[in-house]
This record gives sequence, structure tokens and C-alpha cells, in this order.
Amino acid sequence: MTAGGRPGAATEDEKGGLRTALAGLTTRGRSFLAAGIAAAVCAYVLGQSDLLRVGLLLAVLPLVCALVLFRTRYRVAGSRRLSPARVPAGSEARVHLRMDNVSRLPTGLLMLQDRVPYVLGPRPRFVLDRVEAGGRREVSYRVRSDLRGRYPLGPLQLRLTDPFGMCELTRSFSTYDTLTVIPRVEALPPVRLTGEAKGYGDGRNRSLALAGEDDVIPRGYRHGDDLRRVHWRSTARYGELMVRREEQPQRARCTVLLDTRGVGFRGAGPDSAFEWAVSGTASALVHMLERGFSVRLLTDTGTSVPGEGSDGFAGASQESADAAGLMMDTLAVIDHSDSTGLSRAYDVLRGGNEGLLVAFLGDLDEEQATVVAKMRQRSGSAVAFVLDSESWARGPGGEPSGAGDARVRMLREAGWTALVVQPGAGFGDLWRQADHARASAGPAPATGTTTGGWA
Repeated sequence: MTAGGRPGAATEDEKGGLRTALAGLTTRGRSFLAAGIAAAVCAYVLGQSDLLRVGLLLAVLPLVCALVLFRTRYRVAGSRRLSPARVPAGSEARVHLRMDNVSRLPTGLLMLQDRVPYVLGPRPRFVLDRVEAGGRREVSYRVRSDLRGRYPLGPLQLRLTDPFGMCELTRSFSTYDTLTVIPRVEALPPVRLTGEAKGYGDGRNRSLALAGEDDVIPRGYRHGDDLRRVHWRSTARYGELMVRREEQPQRARCTVLLDTRGVGFRGAGPDSAFEWAVSGTASALVHMLERGFSVRLLTDTGTSVPGEGSDGFAGASQESADAAGLMMDTLAVIDHSDSTGLSRAYDVLRGGNEGLLVAFLGDLDEEQATVVAKMRQRSGSAVAFVLDSESWARGPGGEPSGAGDARVRMLREAGWTALVVQPGAGFGDLWRQADHARASAGPAPATGTTTGGWA
């Protein structure tokens, strides 16, 4: 039998001969073989020819079944399809398996088994009846994980048995697929963001192509352009009709900072403070992309995702769905870092105006709170969600420890809209509270040209 992830692709060496066939004997087959040998020995000792015939029959039957099964040349192709291939934690995905008999002979009874990690559930097994020549069988099963990550599925295994149940042979397919379990994404309520001009993003600004009206770069005439915008000097120079460029929309920027320091979070598991921060980061990223912002993900190690250009932002030429998928894949496997500070993230932010800065922070000492406070100088507006790790370690319903209150006050004095996150808090409610806190605090001090931020 030939098996493969693609038609005709075999992965197991079939040169083991009789040894490989005998290794596939079932308990029944081994019992028949042992009984036959014992009967043959007794017949020889006792001189009973009839018993010898019975012993030979018992011993030969499993050997013949193993040989016939081993020499069977079925050509079976298998494929796997995930629906969907990227699923939020706690949600189910369905795995569709398809088996095609590409040989001219019908198969016998087949048992199909797929290898899955234990966190996704029990290993699925299916019994397939006789598959006719050129026929196919389709089965499916569901997987679910409360833990984000990337999980390999496969390879598929086929187990072929003889009609008497004397022998079983297993063949493995060569390919496997990967299921990506991303963080939970919570729908966030809309809030007012800076800029009321039309263009890309809710925090929008419009800018001319270059510095001024007299310093323009013309472009070729397009059907429907206003003839009053024809640039006659360039038309005469290039020999074709040229028009002045219109104002160019500039996408508002948003940076989402995720603190992954191991010293900043306590506990583990789907209900831990770190998992809440990862889920909140994913929700903020998706929300800002849906609002038309140019977004990037930044960690305490200075890693920026996605890095389309030198600024690290997902620019206008990148589809929002692709950018979201790239960042979700990154968050699916992100883990605690060995870093003890946020200085490398500050160095990245120091490179230019960040627009809106949304930060998810763990425990902060005075030194790290000072670093975070200075980040406010490079953003149009800044919102911080500080997780009280000590309260999270106690679980939902525990009294707030108050350990991070002084750090939150320091951030607020620096111009941040900062909130302490208690166990069990909903991110949608905190998002709305941040907007109300910003509104009650009044306009933030000017820090330069704003390319996006909280109103």
C-alpha cells in the first residue's frame, strides 16, 4: 500500500520484507502462530500426524495473511483542510480529511488516524469501509484550545487489516498542517480620535504633495480631472497634458506597546494577567486597523511588527487584513522576554512622532515608570493599561493591592491616560473608561505635530 500527503507519495521504507510484515501481527495473529507452533511440536513428540496438520494450519494462516497484506499495492492519497486555519483561543476549528483510492483495486477495511497535540483534544480515529477503485471518503473532526499557539496537525496514518484480523500494517503520510490559535479579540466601542478632516483613519490630517502650492509635482492627466488643474508649464515640458496633484491623505498612526517582561507578570494560564494583556493588545490592533489607522506592534524588546518600511508601520500599500494576520500570528506565539526594562522600546519610539500610543504594561518600578512617562513626549496621545499583577495572582474578586497606584499617578502627571486593570475586567469597558478619563482631564499638552491620537 502506498500512502502520501499528495497522490502516490510514500514515507515508509518497504524493504523490511517478512520482518516488517511479522511486526504487524495482531494479538490474534500471534496467538494463532504460537498455538500452531505448539501443536506442531506436540504432534512431533506424540507422533500424531492429524495434530501436525492442525498446527501447520494454525501457524501458516497468520503468516499468509501478513504476506498478502504486505504485498498489497494500494495507492491511497490523502489531504487535510482546516476551517479556519487561524482561530481565536476558546473557539473550535474543523479539520476535514479526504482519502482517495487512486489505484485500480478496491481497498479493504482502513483505519484512519490523525496526530494532534494533546491540548487540542483526543486523537481522532475513523474506520473506513471498503473504498472502491477511484473512490473517495471524507471525514471531519473538531479541535479546540484555550491556549494560543501554533499546533502541528499530522501526519495522517492509515492502518490496513486483513479480513481475519491477523495482521495490521500502518503507513504514514508525509505532510502536516499548522493550526494557529490567536488571542481572543474583543470588539471595542468607537471613541473620538483626533482629526476631523477626510482621508484615511479617524485621526486624519491632510497634507499637500510637497511643501507648498508653488512647489508641486505634476502627474499625467486622467479622465475626469478638472481642466483648471492643468499645469501648462509641465505640459509644454513633457509634451503631454499634466495636472497638479491634489492634496494627499496621510494615514493616522498608532503604536500598540506590549510589555512582555517576565518580571512584570505573575502566574500563567489562560486567565493570567499576561494573557489578558496579549488579548487586549490584539483587540486594540484589530480595532485601530478597522478604523483606518496605520498600525504597528511594539514590544519591550524593541521588536516592531509589521516592518513594511523603516518606520515599522503597516502602511497604506499593505492590506489591513494582511497586517492584522501578521500581527495575530506574532501574538499567537509571543512569550515572556528576559528583558528587565523598557528602554529598548523607548529607543524605538524616540525615532519619530508615534501618533496614538496604546500600552499594556505589567508591574513597574520607579525607574521603568520614568521611562514610560518619557514615551509620552513622542506621541500625540497616550493610553496605558497597567495590570496589577499581585491582584491577578489572587484571582477574581480579590481586593486591589494598590501596588501600582503611585506609578499610575506618575504616568498621569506626564500626560498619559492611565488605568489600573483588575482581575476579570472587560477590555471594552476599560476602553470606554479611558475615553471618559481623557475627556474629564481636558486636552493634553502639545507635544508636536499630532498624526493620530485620542481626542
